[in-house]
Amino acid sequence: MCGVAGIFGYSHDAPAVDTDELLRIREQMIRRGPDGAGLWISSDRRVGLAHRRLAIIDLTADGAQPMASPDGRYTIVFNGEIYNYREIREELRDAGTAFRSESDTEVLLHLYAQEGATMCRRLRGMYAFAIWDTQERCLFVARDPFGIKPLYFADDGRTFRFASQVKALLAGGAIARQADPVGQLGFWIWGAVPEPHTWYEGIRAFPPGTTLELHPSGRRKWQVFETIAEMLNPDESARPSEQSLQDALLDSVRHHLIADVPVSGSMKL
Repeated sequence: MCGVAGIFGYSHDAPAVDTDELLRIREQMIRRGPDGAGLWISSDRRVGLAHRRLAIIDLTADGAQPMASPDGRYTIVFNGEIYNYREIREELRDAGTAFRSESDTEVLLHLYAQEGATMCRRLRGMYAFAIWDTQERCLFVARDPFGIKPLYFADDGRTFRFASQVKALLAGGAIARQADPVGQLGFWIWGAVPEPHTWYEGIRAFPPGTTLELHPSGRRKWQVFETIAEMLNPDESARPSEQSLQDALLDSVRHHLIADVPVSGSMKL
C-alpha cells in the first residue's frame, strides 16, 4: 500500500513545517508501510514530504522515499504501482536518462522532469503521488483516474496538507475535528461517505483523475485527465467485442502480477 504525506506552507505568512506534526502524520500510517519510513524537509522549511513504505518493486534501499532526482531539483513521495513503468523506463533510458534504481518511483520522477504535468496521460496503474519542484517552487499532486489509491487534503488558506488517510491528517494535530454534515449524512444513508466529503469539514478527498499544481501565494491549477473526459463522453459506435474484452481483462491481470515479491505461484496467464 504505502502511505504518503506532505505539508506545504504556500502563503508568505504560513508557519514553517513542523517536523513533529509531519512525523505524527507519517507514523499514523505505519500499517500501510511497515517496510521503511522516510522524511524530507526543504532548507527553508516551507515544504515537507514523508513516506511509509510497503516494498513491492525494487526491495533495496535504492527504492526508498522520499526520493530525489540526481540534481536535487525534484523530490517525490508515491503510493501505488505503475504497471507500464518498464516500457516508460526503456523509453527514457533510450533518450539518455540514467537510472539508479529498479523502482517505478524513479520512473515517475524522471518522467515528470521530461513532461511535467502531462505525464499522467502516459501512466497505466493505480497511484497517488506528490512531486516538489525546488526550482519552480511548485507542488504537483496527482491521483489515478479511478481513485483506487486514497488521497486526502486539508487547506486552511495558508498551508496545504495531504496524506493517504484521514486519521493520519488528524493525528498531526493541526486540523479541527468539526463534523461535515454532508459526509456524515451520506454515511448513514448509503453506508459510505461520498467523495469529496469526509467525516470532517476541514478534510476533503483529492478528486480521482485530477492533478494539482500549487505555487507560493496559493496560485493553483487543477486539471482533469483526458481519459476522464473521454469516459464522460463515450463513443457509442466503438463498442468492444467479447474477444477484445477478454483480451483486455487478461492483459490487465498480467500487468497486476508485476512485482519483486511473490504474488501467486499458481497463476499462469
